[in-house]
Amino acid sequence: MNRAATTFFVNILVPIVTGAVYFIMAAEIKRVTKIRKLMFGEIGYNKAFSAFLLFGFYFMTRPLQNVLGPHPWPMVLNSMRQFFLMAVIAPAILVGILHWVPSEKGTPKSTVIAAYVGGFLMAVIFILINSMAIDGSKVLAEFGGWKIYDAKWFSAASVAASSSLSSSPDGGASAAFVAPKARLIVIHLITQLVSPVGYFLLAAAYVRHRRYNYPTSSVYNLIPRKWKYLEAGLLIFAVSMITAGFAAFFGQYYTYLWVIYFAAATVAGVIELISVKIPPREAPSDLKN
Repeated sequence: MNRAATTFFVNILVPIVTGAVYFIMAAEIKRVTKIRKLMFGEIGYNKAFSAFLLFGFYFMTRPLQNVLGPHPWPMVLNSMRQFFLMAVIAPAILVGILHWVPSEKGTPKSTVIAAYVGGFLMAVIFILINSMAIDGSKVLAEFGGWKIYDAKWFSAASVAASSSLSSSPDGGASAAFVAPKARLIVIHLITQLVSPVGYFLLAAAYVRHRRYNYPTSSVYNLIPRKWKYLEAGLLIFAVSMITAGFAAFFGQYYTYLWVIYFAAATVAGVIELISVKIPPREAPSDLKN
């Protein structure tokens, strides 16, 4: 497979397939909800359905970031999608987990508000960093008459710094350019480590806490197994985002490395679906049809 075909595969086909898989899994969760809502509560299943549906839209819109045209479209689409992920999807998943793995007194409204406010603030900071750092775009490849674009960081600033460096023997201009750039990158990473990564890790920690403290005498004896799969899916998702994120910044062919994230997202989604479909107790009769 040549470079153009690989770029098309990673940036266009893989996200579409991943999104389609999430739509299929959302439909399956909807089917399970109709059967299980009376015996195990409807709110948690509806939250899970919404999360899968939102992720389906998030992944399916990824190719638009690359095919709508040059700058500013890659930046605009990236900012919109990440706002959707950080301010809507991640808080919705955390809140959904709190409903699906409820505490004795339920989930306080203040916790729900705090989750969405935190995600919103991180998303706003992310967009501001994008608008400051992204000032151009580049053509990754041309495939089948389509140009695949990607956002480019500090393109104008790099040119200015290079021209200043040529007339500055002590390298002061280069240092003045690199330091702010590094700080922006760090802030950019931190916002995503808070939301969505931090939210997923927090949800996984909460699930683990509830799983280890679940009463063994309960009639719903498969709940710990459901929660074990739920925790595993959340951890895989979070770790994949951390791995792909750092690879995107420090890898030589960083665009291709996002396939790590897409593949892991599919695996995590399947594991979450298994968690949803596991019955709350052994030998259930509610899914025979």
